[in-house]
Amino acid sequence: MKIALAGDSTVESFKKEHIAGWGQVIGKYFKDSVSIENFALSGRSTKTFQEKGDWQKLMLSKPDYIFVQFGHNDSHAKTRPEATDAATDYKDNLRKFADDAKLAGAKMIFVTSVQRRFFNKDGTKLVDNLFPYANAMKEVAMEKGLPCIDLHTSSGKLFMELGNEKSAFMSCKPGDRSHFSKEGADRIARLIVEDLRKTDSELKNYLK
Repeated sequence: MKIALAGDSTVESFKKEHIAGWGQVIGKYFKDSVSIENFALSGRSTKTFQEKGDWQKLMLSKPDYIFVQFGHNDSHAKTRPEATDAATDYKDNLRKFADDAKLAGAKMIFVTSVQRRFFNKDGTKLVDNLFPYANAMKEVAMEKGLPCIDLHTSSGKLFMELGNEKSAFMSCKPGDRSHFSKEGADRIARLIVEDLRKTDSELKNYLK
């Protein structure tokens, strides 16, 4: 059983010790019969993941399941080459991923954008510009009849429960609100696993 991961730096497997993506650590929650191949890379969006050939490489690996999580780089300023619009080309890119996976016989699982650990000045709420992308993914998942793990909601809830100071351990370095330490990446991976158990996907039977 092979799972391929598509995403950005929040999913990526890093060689440096201080930083990790959830794709780097999630494998330990699956049975030994499951292998994880992580194609996620820093700076990628649904647009550039295709333009730079990463999606094609992923498909050539012939996975049984594909996890897709984007949004962080898609949400950049519209003048940036990686940017997409949540209501239009972002959704179209997700549809293409879903259609390609179906054609290849792979089962797609969408994962909404993990929230940035960015609080307002008094720490009472998260500053969230990823909601349109998370919502767009949920809409495409419903349209295509695919499982969707709402990491955007679960990560936001976790950050709010911990608060700004107590969630600081999750960051790869002080002041970084997007990237995770290994401990932080593991907490995010656990959120995904918890939500996977609640889906109808047969993949949940391969969890430990």
